[in-house]
Amino acid sequence: MSRGYGIALLLLATCAAFLVAAAHLSCIYFGPQCYAVQMAPPFVVESARAGTLLAPLLTLVVSAIFIILGCYALSAARFIRRLPFLRAGIYSISAVCIVRGLLPIQLFLRYPEKISAPVLMAGIAWLVVGLCYWFGYRAVKKHTMH
Repeated sequence: MSRGYGIALLLLATCAAFLVAAAHLSCIYFGPQCYAVQMAPPFVVESARAGTLLAPLLTLVVSAIFIILGCYALSAARFIRRLPFLRAGIYSISAVCIVRGLLPIQLFLRYPEKISAPVLMAGIAWLVVGLCYWFGYRAVKKHTMH
């Protein structure tokens, strides 16, 4: 796998992370229905309905986490400076994304009636993102060691 291919995979992972952050942030603007559509926990949807600060504050925290995940992919691709614990961070992010992706897939294979199409699609998407982090980092790392 070439370095350019690895960079492309990491940029795809970056886009996914930043898009998820933006989607979460959109809930602050669009309100309770947006939280519900994005499958936020009931207490967050209720906070949005009641107009308390819990929903927007949690949304900011979650969005910040996804922005950090995107920054790790950018750092691995060498578009920004090397972030602390880059190797451990990338492998941890990829492992969590892969597990997050595999959980609904394996549940669908065993009990298809328990998984909705959007949940299954989200699982497949997270699996792909996790593989992008994993293989993208390995390709870039392999070509910088020579």
